[in-house]
Amino acid sequence: MRVVDLDRDMSDVIPTGTTRDSAFLFERMTAATLAAAAPAPGRSILDVASGFGQDAFALRRAGARVVGAEPSLRMTGWARLQSAEQKDAPHWVRAWSDALPFADASFDAVVCKGALDHFDRPELAISEMARVTRPDGRVVLAVANFGSLACRVARAVDDARERGLGLPPRRGRRHYDVPADHFTRFELGLLRAQAERTLELERVEGISLAWGLPAWTRSVGRLPAGVAQAVLEGLDGLARRVPSLADVILLVGRPRRPARPPLAEPSS
Repeated sequence: MRVVDLDRDMSDVIPTGTTRDSAFLFERMTAATLAAAAPAPGRSILDVASGFGQDAFALRRAGARVVGAEPSLRMTGWARLQSAEQKDAPHWVRAWSDALPFADASFDAVVCKGALDHFDRPELAISEMARVTRPDGRVVLAVANFGSLACRVARAVDDARERGLGLPPRRGRRHYDVPADHFTRFELGLLRAQAERTLELERVEGISLAWGLPAWTRSVGRLPAGVAQAVLEGLDGLARRVPSLADVILLVGRPRRPARPPLAEPSS
């Protein structure tokens, strides 16, 4: 049985405050995802799991025609309320990611940022995104990487504390623990395997490095602003080249063309 919360509003996971490394990560993740969709006048873009609609609004401000698809009644309602204050806003549809109510090849681009691991059938969702994207269009996925360097280091430190020193586990959710509202623990290999079934991958890169490690978060917070920004950008540049260690994986691909049927043998 599929059990979901159709009133979910994400207020429990969106931080009220932030740290320097968090702000950098989320800004880079948003900028890279939206840029990969190439929003421009005349282009049509679908935002899957659009939530409150902040990304859909940004794409619309860039001139694209935008549809936001989101199953949560509360989040869709909030997005529509914000749209009422704007002259030209995105169009909002309540829809499941694995059963998108759009015709084949309806959009120039489809984006899904930070939501794929919340889906109970992510591979089917990716297939649906590919289906509604035009053959020359792009599907853009941005997903938290639980195989990141930060997750690996945090896990190793906790193993040393608990097994080597006999200390009790840290209280609360650990950095590498998958939240209760996630169905899939994505890392680069799994994401590629699921996406490549329906997408021809054109770009796979990482975003940010070392996010969430307590010692690192405190250290970068103490640095002068300019130095901190330079360090974060330098690590981000490394993450782009080594996505398996990055905090977030960005994947861009075009729909796979269906295989052509074999040519009929000439009749004799």
